[in-house]
Amino acid sequence: MSIQPKVSIVIPTYNERENIVELIEALRAEIRPPLEIIVVDDNSPDGTAHQVAALGLPEVVLIRRKARGLAAAFHRGILEARGDIIGWMDADMTMPAAVMAQLIAQLDDCDIAIGSRYVEGGSDSRHPLRVWASHAINGFARLVLGGHVRDYDSGFIAIRRSVFDHVTLIPFGYGEYFIEFIYDAQRAGLRVREVGYAFRDRSVGLSKSAPSLISFLVTGFRYVLRVISLRIRFLTGRD
Repeated sequence: MSIQPKVSIVIPTYNERENIVELIEALRAEIRPPLEIIVVDDNSPDGTAHQVAALGLPEVVLIRRKARGLAAAFHRGILEARGDIIGWMDADMTMPAAVMAQLIAQLDDCDIAIGSRYVEGGSDSRHPLRVWASHAINGFARLVLGGHVRDYDSGFIAIRRSVFDHVTLIPFGYGEYFIEFIYDAQRAGLRVREVGYAFRDRSVGLSKSAPSLISFLVTGFRYVLRVISLRIRFLTGRD
């Protein structure tokens, strides 16, 4: 019989062969067992899933999907998670495993801990255009939705499982799913805390958030639309 994990970390992957093993080892070093690491691979052609399977680690669960989609991958991994604490993060080494351990530690005093680029101790080393766009989207989200969160599109988080008694993670979209999740959590009265960290752009591989200027603009437009739709939902009483 397998040991019941205390913590489950969900990692979606698509062509992360160069990063995934290093990230798994870092999480195993930083987070106290019993730990469960769930890798949800969207049929990566570079052999990411084979890299994970070859590790042969009992605490690592590999889910292979033929579909693609970030929010849907997180949703699938969360459905499989067995821990009382659930975290999720990107696989590209931009979100440090040591910070995930810090987020988990914060859950003694809150329901949700977010790794934040835009509070004290946080920074963002990406291209200035991407940093500016992220600040603009977050400023717009705070203006329209309210709340105290400064990094609405972080995507780096640890939560108590009980959060899902109050909030549902919508399994579609890229970063906009996170905006909705955090907005709904604040509306439900859950305790949300941000922890500053240094976000560093990926050193290997291709960013999936903005591989071209057009997709970058489309992604930002979707974020804005989701924020507006959430405000309309509130104003029309459909919360």
